[in-house]
Amino acid sequence: MKIQDIGEQGLLQRLQRFCPAEVVGDDAAVMKTQPGKELVVTTDMLVDGTHFSDRTTSPEDAGWRAAAANLSDLAAMGASPLGITVGLSLTSDTLVTWVERLYQGITECLQHYNTFIVGGDICRSPVNTIAITAFGEASPNRIIRRSSAQVGDAIVVTGVHGASRAGLELLLNLQSGQNLTEAGKVSLIQAHQRPKPRLDVLPFLWDLDSQSPIPVAGMDSSDGLADAIVQICRCSGVGAKCDRASIPIPAALSQMVSTEQALDWALYGGEDFELVLCLPSEKAQILVERLGEGAAVIGITTEANVLLVDSSGVYPDKQLTLNQGFQHFSY
Repeated sequence: MKIQDIGEQGLLQRLQRFCPAEVVGDDAAVMKTQPGKELVVTTDMLVDGTHFSDRTTSPEDAGWRAAAANLSDLAAMGASPLGITVGLSLTSDTLVTWVERLYQGITECLQHYNTFIVGGDICRSPVNTIAITAFGEASPNRIIRRSSAQVGDAIVVTGVHGASRAGLELLLNLQSGQNLTEAGKVSLIQAHQRPKPRLDVLPFLWDLDSQSPIPVAGMDSSDGLADAIVQICRCSGVGAKCDRASIPIPAALSQMVSTEQALDWALYGGEDFELVLCLPSEKAQILVERLGEGAAVIGITTEANVLLVDSSGVYPDKQLTLNQGFQHFSY
């Protein structure tokens, strides 16, 4: 049996047997350190030719994306960042200026969140790889887990989806954006090259439970909106109904491709780095109002099945799956 036979999810399931069950399964690991605080740790890798390339990503943008991916995982757990370490494997003919520009992009992202590089490692390799470990801190009663959703919860997304996939398409094929204004093109490309981890959402979320903690389930949508919804539902033992008309899609994307293509990229394009949260309906409405443009309630959790539904009755209900988005080792 080869890895390609079981795919990314199959491999992860096998490897999770070597870890404590109560630690793995979310966007980051949570470990008790001192009374009233818990350490949140996450690791993410970007590989040249798989996650970035000179064709679409400058060294500064690769660094930004690497840092943002890890900070997004902390946000998805409800944790505030403390610092990161950077591991690099580099080819011998990599330009020194490329590495310096990479670190410039990393620090440009981190400085928005008062976070710093606190260590790392470098080694020689046949392919350039960036491996970042991020450390965060959270109160025990404010950890966000995938397994906390309850039947009847509202499903909230903190921003638009499909923008990053559209930005990648523009970088690969500029002719695909003929119907867009220059500002529209820039907004989509920026969404791909410089995603913003939604750490800014956490103060709004915690303000909702100032009197007493509310149960919140969630993860980020880095692997796609559909992936996040399905993963949360599986871990929580619930289903979901998501209204296709409620999914926030950027205006520039709607001008660029058909309605069906835009929805597909929103669901399965990935790398939008928004948060997908499940929480009581009345709290969800308040959160969306406070977050403003882009945030939306897109559905509700149910007892069974994860469905994309159409309130207008034009389209049939459709099962959301993990199979249509990007998966490592699938060909």
